[in-house]
Amino acid sequence: MHTTLQIAQIVVAVVLILLVSIQGKGAGLSQSIGSGALYSTRRGAEKIVFYSTIVSGIIFASLSIASFFV
Repeated sequence: MHTTLQIAQIVVAVVLILLVSIQGKGAGLSQSIGSGALYSTRRGAEKIVFYSTIVSGIIFASLSIASFFV
């Protein structure tokens, strides 16, 4: 069971890295400090990638906590 959690965690980590790397560069620190991030909306594929990144992060954190207790 412990090995299965480790493999799942590695797979989710790779997916998370890929999702973060394909996101646009417009969401950087300079954009969030300025007024550009206040009124920007995500549409289409950008929205799917954004929510997939959040879900992958939650799954990764859950697997990390689960592997700590096993």
